[in-house]
Amino acid sequence: MIATPPISSQNTAFQYLPPDGAAGSPNQSLMPLTARVNDRDHLEVGGCDVVELLEKFDSPLYIVDEATLRAGCRQYRDAFREFYGGESQVLYASKAWSNLAICAIAHGEGLGIDVVSGGEIHTALQAGVCPSKIYFHGNNKSRQELELAVTHGLTVVVDNWLDLETLVAIAADSPTRVMVRLTPGIECHTHEYIQTGHLDSKFGFDPNEVDAVFAFLAQHRDRLTCTGLHAHIGSQIFELQPHGDLPGVLVQWLVKARSAGLPVDELNVGGGLGIRYTESDDPPTIREWAKTIADAITAACAAQGVIPLPKLLCEPGRSLIGPTTITAYRVGSTKTVPDIRTYLAVDGGMSDNPRPITYQSLYRVVTANRMSAPCDRTVTVAGKHCESGDVLIKDAQLPELSTGDILAVPATGAYNASMASNYNRVPRPAAVLVSDGEANLIQRRETYSDLLRFDCLPDRLKG
Repeated sequence: MIATPPISSQNTAFQYLPPDGAAGSPNQSLMPLTARVNDRDHLEVGGCDVVELLEKFDSPLYIVDEATLRAGCRQYRDAFREFYGGESQVLYASKAWSNLAICAIAHGEGLGIDVVSGGEIHTALQAGVCPSKIYFHGNNKSRQELELAVTHGLTVVVDNWLDLETLVAIAADSPTRVMVRLTPGIECHTHEYIQTGHLDSKFGFDPNEVDAVFAFLAQHRDRLTCTGLHAHIGSQIFELQPHGDLPGVLVQWLVKARSAGLPVDELNVGGGLGIRYTESDDPPTIREWAKTIADAITAACAAQGVIPLPKLLCEPGRSLIGPTTITAYRVGSTKTVPDIRTYLAVDGGMSDNPRPITYQSLYRVVTANRMSAPCDRTVTVAGKHCESGDVLIKDAQLPELSTGDILAVPATGAYNASMASNYNRVPRPAAVLVSDGEANLIQRRETYSDLLRFDCLPDRLKG
């Protein structure tokens, strides 16, 4: 586990809060945009007191700020309208957190949805998302998933030859819209597990296969309509240069596709913009990212003589949902190892946030029920699971705490609920959507009975 960077301020809780009336780029804020401290010295999000939320919904609890989510959606949407001269479409990468309410909000703000499984397809459709705005990704799509996508009229982002061969076999009455995912060979400074643009990746066709793929699509244009090209270079990226390099590669492939007779008029640059997990993180704003992409596509098209500009798509996930959410826990036991460290255990951990143990990810934490208390203790916030690596935050700066105090970890909207597990048979948490002082359940807390729903006990083993 990597220790969090040292903090000089004795009371760190307030430096995490956005300024009053903050309307900045959500991905640059450690807390949801509506976070503040109320007159009870409690953390408040979306007009809701976090302490009261736990009294009503129990803990651990994912608390999602609707205003922050809508702000992110609008900033992406409006930035491309401002900086790009052609048509654009922002898609929410729902693998970050596929949930009915979240998909419905994104769709209501004009976004489409990027899905990577049959379950995510079903969720997006049930949330009311228009099928023409759902794009289906994945490096090993099953036949059943592809049939589901074709039946509902989704756009399939083909990743390999099996995708192409299966689609040709099942597409019948009308051609299926497809985009081709290609590996651009662009690397960026991020965790190796979330680099997807370099050549040694399980995703996408290798550049050496481009001609053969385009020839196959031209041969089967009666069943497959290739409308666009897709590439994605990774996730949690703070550099703008790789995103500025990608459009030039895509436009070159677009020219080649058109010369092969394919009606390609869409380019999808993926997502990958990073967010602030600690105060040392400094990601670009959504507007800066969008302008970089728009300018680079425009320049590349001008250089290649591509007129009119192709439709531009992108797929933000983490930068939309990550900053919206805090996870609230109750403090349980403590253990002090003299001259080494103090462990402070909470009632959750790696089952509701597997990112620290998986990616060595860093987080911050505040005491939600005593926000102004001096943060003069260094402790390691540990989870409750039977796993020595179940540590959420090492060397956190907190006040002296007691059993029952409430901790809030910000920036937990992306890849927490979506990667949550039932390790140790721990039920997954509830999630609430907060807005203007109102809290609505968007994911109910699992019960012990839920944990047994799919267990089967053979008759011969019954007592």
